[in-house]
Order: sequence, then structure tokens, then C-alpha cells
Amino acid sequence: MTYIRQSLMLAMLLTTSAYAYEAFQGPTELIYWNTNQTDNGYTFFGVRGTTYLINMEGRVVHTWPIGTNPHLLDNGHVLDASKNDPSGFGGFTEVDWNGSTVWSYNETRTNYLPHHDFIRIYNPKLGTNTTLYIANKSVTSNQCIAAGCDPANGKNYTDAQMDAIVEVDLSGNIVWEWGFYDHLIQSFDAAKSNYVATGKTIADYPGRLNANIPGMPVQRDWLHCNSIDYNQTLDQIVINSVRGELYVIDHGSTFVAGNPTGSVALAAGPAGDFLYRFGDPARYGQGSPPSVLTNWTESATGNKQIGGAHHVSWIPAGFPHAGNMLIFNNAQNLFEHTQQSYAMEISGYLNANTNNTGAYVNPPAAGYVSWQPGHNTGKAARLLSNQIVWFWYSKASHGMFSHIGGSVQRLANGNTLICADTEGHVIEVTPAGEAVWEYINPVASDAIVKFKRDDWPMYNSIFRAYRYRASEPPLAGRTLTPGSTITGRNPSYVTP
Repeated sequence: MTYIRQSLMLAMLLTTSAYAYEAFQGPTELIYWNTNQTDNGYTFFGVRGTTYLINMEGRVVHTWPIGTNPHLLDNGHVLDASKNDPSGFGGFTEVDWNGSTVWSYNETRTNYLPHHDFIRIYNPKLGTNTTLYIANKSVTSNQCIAAGCDPANGKNYTDAQMDAIVEVDLSGNIVWEWGFYDHLIQSFDAAKSNYVATGKTIADYPGRLNANIPGMPVQRDWLHCNSIDYNQTLDQIVINSVRGELYVIDHGSTFVAGNPTGSVALAAGPAGDFLYRFGDPARYGQGSPPSVLTNWTESATGNKQIGGAHHVSWIPAGFPHAGNMLIFNNAQNLFEHTQQSYAMEISGYLNANTNNTGAYVNPPAAGYVSWQPGHNTGKAARLLSNQIVWFWYSKASHGMFSHIGGSVQRLANGNTLICADTEGHVIEVTPAGEAVWEYINPVASDAIVKFKRDDWPMYNSIFRAYRYRASEPPLAGRTLTPGSTITGRNPSYVTP
């Protein structure tokens, strides 16, 4: 753990400004490349209905006729939403390398709305591939009251929704489902079955979600979950809520092959409670919430670690720090005096001595350190969890800030690829925090632009971006001939 703690401090000290100077205009596409330090490969992203694969210079190697939140599969196919809107769509489409549709699925249940994220997995108990996706599930007012929701908070809970995770096989059959509704706890109505036990409080139930979160009653799109990932080794799922927490769920112990009904029942029971959660322990009574300070001009983040975050994922086997989780911490709703976004790496197994216990540790038990940003950032000291082992941010407070979207991916050489959605900004950084590759998306809402001027956020957004080496399964054996850049001009970029 010494190396991890040292790398965290080093990243804090050596964070490098990336596209951070204050300017109203600048070129798009590749603007910087340190050829000696990058993990060379092909960058994959989808924008406005087209998915691009570009080389390190930004030359297009391949495209697919789909592009909302595309996922490149090991066979070179692309799985994406069936509608060009990450916030809500009817189902999914899979196209092959040539762009032909080879699989599709639509959610036909009227009380389920797929949104934001999904992932193709190999289900070891079925011995085949399936697809997991997030869906907002409608919850009636009567169901809310039955779960102990306080009627004074919810205005009868009309249009209430709670996120669920659905698993569908390649034949379109739902084989497993898990939902937040089944894992609520409450201290409001003692007559309900999910009322806290005698002498207990919400703080005694970190594995369940408070049905009456202070200030956030159940409502439409209550948790707004926006990302999901699957750990093949652990047979576990992690799901992130934009409200400020991520949750790990046991898939393997709640899945019964050939018995969807039994699987759904297991997932709804105690075996489906959270194995781990991170982000805001005040939600379960084990931490301090953010607060506005006495003079009303400053605020404290309390023990809250993430806010408005996106793209939680495990670092896969074979990559540096495999098994840790990455997240793009947009830092919306984090109550910092000066906002900016962060790329974060989390190890849920660390205890207060920063030792790896081999099992999940409740973050409050792991403790916190006081981070002093220093310099002229306009930032106050804040508490950082000891389970955050590395994070990156730009020295200029708003050099990297994305109020929505974004992604983080660990690369094979230890670098990290970061995508700041709202400005279409993709950055590769070293473990020490040096930005070694920068790319600005030229595909804007109204044109393909060679030069980006002062525009509203999301003008040239990229929801996520990924990097693949030519030897990795999706690209192995493919003909990867670079053509022109997206704008058609010759690459022009700075090198060290």
C-alpha cells in the first residue's frame, strides 16, 4: 500500500494543466502528443450518431453508423443504445465491424425505461453472453407508502421511479433483475416490514438504502444511475448514482441458471443487499453531510466524496492496479467553493492503515485525510477517503470541468485516459499526473469544426472515450489503415 499512497501524493503534487489556459478559441482534434510516454493505440468514441476509431494522430481508422454510448465488444462489434439520447431509449442495437445489425433488443414493459448505460457480459453460470442494463422502474404511490416512504415528503409520490438492473440473454429473455426498491430501509413507519430493528438506526444498515433520504424524497428518476460495470472474476456488479454514491451488488450469489423467477427472488432478498457503497456516508448516518458555513460564502463537503459522478468501472485483470475502481467525479453537488472535476481510483478493500484486507471495508471505517489544495485555487481543505488511492485534476481550477458525462479508463502501461464530456476533451495522463496526449472533438452540434470558439457546454461533447491497443481482442487481426482526420486537414499538434 506504500506505493499506492505515494502515487496519490505524487499525483496531487504533479498534476498538470491540460487545455487549461483561459481562451475563447482554439483548434480541434489532436493538440498535443508526447510520443515517448503515451500508451499508443486507437481511441474509440461515439458522437451524434457515428462511432469513430482514430489513431494517435487523430486519423480515422474505422467508423460505425451508430454513436450514442457505444461499447466495443471483443469480437469487434459495437453495442449501443437504439436512440441517440443517453438519458432514455427503448433498447439496444449491436452492429458488426461492417455496420450491419446483428442483434437488437427492445424493452417492451411499459413501466421500465432503459437509460444511460449497459454492458455485454459473459455469464459464467449460463456459459454464454448476456446484456445488463439500467432501467428506471415505475413505482406506484401505494408501493412507496408500503416501503415506508414518508407521505409528507413525496406529494403522493406520483411518477415515482427507482432504478433497476435487468439482465437479458441473446434470445431476448430476462434472466435476472435487481432493483433498489427491494433494498430499502426506513425509520419512519414501524408498521412496515423494512423498519429498522429495535434499538437500531439507519446507520446500522449500510447494505440498504434509506427510503427517506433527507432532502431527496422518492421522485421521478430518483437516483439517476448513469453507469454500470461487471467484474468477471468476482461475479459482481457496480452501479453509480449521480446523486453521490456507487454500490456493489453480488450477481453470482443471486443468479440461478435456468430459473429467472428464483434469481429475481434471490436478488430481491438479503443476498442482494449492497456489498459495498462509496461516496456519501451521511446517506446512511455514518458521516457528516455537506454544509453551508456560517457566513454563507463558503461550504464544507463533509465526508461526501463524489457528486454528479459518471462512469464507474473496475480496472480489468492484467492492467495496473487491477480490481480497483475508477470513476469520473464531475464534482457537481459536491459543495466545493470552487468546482472542478477529478478522475479517481478507489480501492474498497483498504482499512484505516491503508492495508488491503482482501474484503470490502465500509469507507467510514477506513477513515479520511485532510487534503489541502493550496496555491490560489480558491479551494478549502476537504476530507478525502483513505480508499482513494490516486486522483487527477488540472492545476487550473476549471481546466478540466464537465458538469455531466465523462469517463476514466486505465491503460496497459499505467496511464489513464480521461474524457471530459461537456467540452469534448480527451486526455491521457501518466501515473505522476503529466498530460501526454490531448484531443478535442471536432464533431459539434451543427457542423464539423476545425476551430472551436466560445460555445455553450455540450456543443462538441463526447459521452465517453476508450483506448485500445491493436493487439487487444476487438482489434486483433483487423486491417487498421489510417485515413484522413475527421475534419480532413493534416494533423497539426505540439510535441515536447
